[in-house]
Amino acid sequence: MIVHSGGASCSGNGSGLVKSNRVQAGFTLVELVTVMILLGVLASLGLGGFASRSAFSPVLASQQIASATLLAQQAALAGSPSNTLTIQQSSDAITFTVGSTVTTLARNGASLSYRQQSQSGFSTVPSTGYSVTFGSMGRVVAPVTRENINFRITGDSQFDLCLSSLGAVYSGTCQ
Repeated sequence: MIVHSGGASCSGNGSGLVKSNRVQAGFTLVELVTVMILLGVLASLGLGGFASRSAFSPVLASQQIASATLLAQQAALAGSPSNTLTIQQSSDAITFTVGSTVTTLARNGASLSYRQQSQSGFSTVPSTGYSVTFGSMGRVVAPVTRENINFRITGDSQFDLCLSSLGAVYSGTCQ
């Protein structure tokens, strides 16, 4: 910032001279343009950070698993043949199917894996699908009866979900 001190000016009122100093303060055009350029660079870096974020939400995917599970359980309790939840994972989407109800979420680089209680590690849900069938009491009867199933959704973050052998769905890993 440059401060200009104006020259002394004199004015007369008949009885003598009055001296006043005029001071001008402000920013130069170069300083203002530099600040505008810096703000533009910072704004573009900030927008780039938001634009690169995935729109996929592990929480949304886990809520979809819980919702589809509930739908299949209700069908099983009602005696409907639509008592199976099938989850498929392609290169660009995760699909949840219960009867004629199909819901698809874009993957955006995220993945869904599962682990049955008797397995030691997680397996990626294949494109051919992973199916969970519920019996007339709303309990898991397939792929394995009386076993909990862990689901793990990974993307920008990781989220674990448990489907208990009794059909309850809750966040976290199965105990």
